[in-house]
Amino acid sequence: MKRYLILLLFTFQGLMAQVQFEARVSKNSLGINERLRIDFIMNVDGDNFEQPSFDGFRIVAGPSQQISQSWVNGRSSFQKIYSYILQPAQKGTLTIKQAAIEFNGQKYKTTPQKIVVTNAVAEERDPSDPRPQGGAGSETLNLVAEISKTNPYLNEPITVVYKLYFNNINVTGFKELGKPKYNDFWNQNIEIKQLAIEEGSYKGQRCYFVVLKKTILYPQKSGKLTIEPLSLDIGVQLPTNRRDMFGQMILSEDNKVVSAGAKTINVRPLPEGSKPEGFTGAVGKFNFTVTPSKTTLKNGESLDLVVSAAGSGNMKLFTLPKPVVPNALEMYDPVHDEKVTTSLSGMSGKISDKYTIIPQYKGKYTIKPMQFSYFDLSSGSYKTITSQEITVDVLDGPMQAEANATANAAKNVITKTEQFKYIKLKTTLVSMAKNDFYGSNLYYGLLLAPFLILPIIVLVKKKKEAIDSDVTGNRIKMNNKLAKKYLSEAKKQLNNKEPFYIALEKAMHNFLKAKLHIETSEMSKDNIRELLLSRKANPETVQSFINLTENCEFARYAPASSASIQQDYDKAVLIISELEKQIV
Repeated sequence: MKRYLILLLFTFQGLMAQVQFEARVSKNSLGINERLRIDFIMNVDGDNFEQPSFDGFRIVAGPSQQISQSWVNGRSSFQKIYSYILQPAQKGTLTIKQAAIEFNGQKYKTTPQKIVVTNAVAEERDPSDPRPQGGAGSETLNLVAEISKTNPYLNEPITVVYKLYFNNINVTGFKELGKPKYNDFWNQNIEIKQLAIEEGSYKGQRCYFVVLKKTILYPQKSGKLTIEPLSLDIGVQLPTNRRDMFGQMILSEDNKVVSAGAKTINVRPLPEGSKPEGFTGAVGKFNFTVTPSKTTLKNGESLDLVVSAAGSGNMKLFTLPKPVVPNALEMYDPVHDEKVTTSLSGMSGKISDKYTIIPQYKGKYTIKPMQFSYFDLSSGSYKTITSQEITVDVLDGPMQAEANATANAAKNVITKTEQFKYIKLKTTLVSMAKNDFYGSNLYYGLLLAPFLILPIIVLVKKKKEAIDSDVTGNRIKMNNKLAKKYLSEAKKQLNNKEPFYIALEKAMHNFLKAKLHIETSEMSKDNIRELLLSRKANPETVQSFINLTENCEFARYAPASSASIQQDYDKAVLIISELEKQIV
């Protein structure tokens, strides 16, 4: 009887010990430059652990496994944990899907975890962060957005310069995770021809920096405007406390996401009380001129009236005043011209509208003075420039009064021929008898058309079936077409490094598929060299092709100038052209 009681007790305990399998995250909301820890915890020794796919995240570390077991007052407890450190790869609401284990023939799954990823935040070092701390403890890696002015007037230029500060750390490459958005700003990037390392200081510490991006902004709206941050995923090499057998510091590879952070600009509106009539939004410092090409004209001649503003300011963001001329002068729509350059100090140059004016009658005519108003940033007040009055002297031609009298007389005189102008003297008659469709040439043509078209359809179908059955030929044509497509795409992306090298690599792979009749799985370096040499290709050209293919993957993440990208494109075109001629 006692044995049955013990068996019943163990059975009861087994029923009470339920299997627990859950996922726990260190935080449910984080910035794109932060990291997340997730633990999959079970109270039994489950088998066949299946991790989720972690879509939208990059695994920085893991899985690490911990097992603990204890006995307290005759009761045992067991716990197994699988841990991961994750880095978000995009913003938005991401879902970590279910993990699974098997225990006693049954499958158990965790609950999906929703994670909100926001803009990058100011990152503080977490002691539990698994990233290497470095031997010296003085590593610096910061992305800073330096803004020339945070409280500009409407349409006043401000500059944003993005600098990457670093010290005691090697940068192996970077890529943009989030591009800055300039909502409610007119913006233009200032070209940086080549990245250069300079010495500087960050928070009082001597370090190096690289200027990555320069942008000029003109706010188009007053109030608080936000510049969304630039975020970068940077490959780094950090020093450790360990040294190799030669005494050199051992470096550890890692990736770090840095962000310049969101910036708020408080834009002041232009003064309303003193705003001149006809103000069209010009802000800066300008000269205004109205210049006629000539003021004395003969009958049939024309003049050009050039209205222009020159100086520095928001040159492309306002309109010039329009001249008012007498009715006797016929004025045509203007031809607009801009000669404007944009630098870190803003826009400068000249804009003009050229009007063509043709006089209709003899006499002297006056073009009234024109006014141009702008807001002067240096004085914080409006300025108005008034042009000179222009007099146009038309030397000959009909007088306006005589021309009006002649026109009125012409309206009142009716000639003999005009008396019968609206009476039709000739009549066109149309026959009432019509030919029937039945029995006509069109009827017989439509009747025979199906018999003529049917053989053509049969021939076209047979030709299509023959083309479709040629699988190898179709694959070669498709690969040739893809090679040309991706080479063309690479040419379009000369100013965008990563898309350029992706397209260039695909172009070269599809070229090989078309010429060597191989698949991607067969594209080893030795196999490509052997096949090309067997097709009578020049060994130097073959080696150049392989070197360029290997360089594509590396160059996507390494800093590269526009000149080196152009050289790689020209080299690819030359190599493909030479292989086209050499391969038999």
